[in-house]
Amino acid sequence: MTKIIAIANQKGGVGKTTTAVNLAAALAVLEKKILLIDADPQANATSGVGIDVKSQKLGTYQLLEHTASVEDTILTTNTPNLDLIPSHIDLVATEIELVDKKNREYMLKKALSPLNGKYEYIIIDCAPSLGLITLNALVAADSLIIPIQCEYFALEGLGKLLNTIKSVQKIHNQSLDIEGLLLTMFDSRLRLSNQVVEEVQKHFGKMVFKTIIQRNIRLSEAPSFGESILDYDATSKGAKNYLSLANEIIKKKTKKAIDG
Repeated sequence: MTKIIAIANQKGGVGKTTTAVNLAAALAVLEKKILLIDADPQANATSGVGIDVKSQKLGTYQLLEHTASVEDTILTTNTPNLDLIPSHIDLVATEIELVDKKNREYMLKKALSPLNGKYEYIIIDCAPSLGLITLNALVAADSLIIPIQCEYFALEGLGKLLNTIKSVQKIHNQSLDIEGLLLTMFDSRLRLSNQVVEEVQKHFGKMVFKTIIQRNIRLSEAPSFGESILDYDATSKGAKNYLSLANEIIKKKTKKAIDG
């Protein structure tokens, strides 16, 4: 069974794309067959795995518009076991073009249905908004990872996101689960970072991943080379953090399968 995980937070700069690219790469390194879907018009996940954004003719836009089959939009990347459905600035138009369409929230879910069983995990990198594209991702997903940066306004907007998730669960996707809250950009030297970790763990308990993504220069550098952190510097803190997160997610899926 394929597990679809959306990575979403309407707040920008919290580490969504970094998490999408590097979690996908870490799962691929652990020999899981992975599809990464770039559902953000900025297309940073596409360039982050070394794909030239401008030269792509087919991607998430055509998938949501149902003008191309899902198989036609999939690209192989330089990372073994990791495929990609790329994004493009055209994707911005989808928000307007889908508005009048029937069942517009289910476009991505429907488009992905032929892939069930072909990948172990499908990771969707969402845009920093709660628009129609992100809604499509939440309707298609089995679960959701919410990155939260260890900085001053960390919890700002989280209530709004959780309310959106509740309404998606109620109306469109009852089985949508919160995979976990992921603390990112953690700097152990800063009192504020430590306070945010304490506060999030106190409020959300078991919903918070044990893995914390530390602030790491190598992690910031990797995208400019079109590489995941595992290709760029496999010995770095960032690589170890994302491998740890991947293992946590695999264990959770295995435990769920055993528990039935």
